[in-house]
Amino acid sequence: MSIVDMPYAAPKIMLFDWHATLVDTHDAMYYAIDDVLPKLHELNVIDRMVKTEDSKTLEDAKLVKYVRENKKLHPKLKAARKVSRTDIFQVLFGDDEAAKKLVHEAFDDAYRNYYGEVYPFEEDVEEMLEDLHQLNLKVGALTNRNREFMMHEVSVINGSGWGHFFHTIVCGDDVEKRKPAPDQILLALEELHEEPSLSCWYIGDSTTDIIAAKEAGVTAIYYNGAGWDKDWLDKIFPGTVNHPHRPDVVVDDFKELMHLVRLEKFAVSE
Repeated sequence: MSIVDMPYAAPKIMLFDWHATLVDTHDAMYYAIDDVLPKLHELNVIDRMVKTEDSKTLEDAKLVKYVRENKKLHPKLKAARKVSRTDIFQVLFGDDEAAKKLVHEAFDDAYRNYYGEVYPFEEDVEEMLEDLHQLNLKVGALTNRNREFMMHEVSVINGSGWGHFFHTIVCGDDVEKRKPAPDQILLALEELHEEPSLSCWYIGDSTTDIIAAKEAGVTAIYYNGAGWDKDWLDKIFPGTVNHPHRPDVVVDDFKELMHLVRLEKFAVSE
C-alpha cells in the first residue's frame, strides 16, 4: 500500500498497546460496551455525539447513526471483533474529551464485571518479548484501561505473567488524557528517562494508537491483527487536512515486526 515499508530509525524502545495487540480480551470488552451504550442518555452525552456529516468515513457515520438510534453496536460490528472500544468512542465523540472521559469511566465500571480471562493475541507473543530483551531493547506496555485491570491481566497471562518483560506500564488512569492524546507515550518515555524520537517505536492496532504516536513524535507502527485490506487502511488513514496522521509502517503479525527490528538494528551496528 501507500504507507512506507521501513521505519526511519532503528529501535531503542518498543512500546506496545496491550489490548488487541499483545493480548485478546475482546469478549469482556464488548460485554462492557453493551452495558455502556444504553446509558448514553443517563450520562448526558447522547447530544454530544459527532454529527454524521462530520464523520471521517461513511462507515463512521453509519456507526454514529446506528448507536444514536439504537443505543447498541450493530451485530455485524460485534461479530467481526475488529474495532477497539477506544476507536468506537473516538468515532462517537471525536475531540470532546469531557464526553469521552465520562464514557470511559462508565466502561471501567462495566468492565469490572467481565474482566479476568486474557490470552496472547498471537501464539508467539511471549517469544517475541523474550527476543526483544535479548536485543537489549527497552520495552513498555500501554493501555487505555485502568491499572486495576491491567496489572491483573499482566500477572495472569500465560499462567506465569508477563510483568518481567516490561520496563514501564502506563494505564489510562495514569494520565489526564487517554489515547489518542500522546500523554501515555510521553509518560512511558519519561519513566524510561528517554526523549521522544523515531528510535521509539509504538505499536498499536487502532487509529487512536497511530494518532497518539504521531502526536508524541515517535515511530508509529500499525499492527494489522484484524486483517484489514489495503482499501480499508487507506480509508481509515486518509492523510487529509482533518485526518493527517498515517502510520509509518504497517505489519500484519509479530514475525514481520521482528524482521523489521532485526533489519534496522543490525543495519545500524554493521
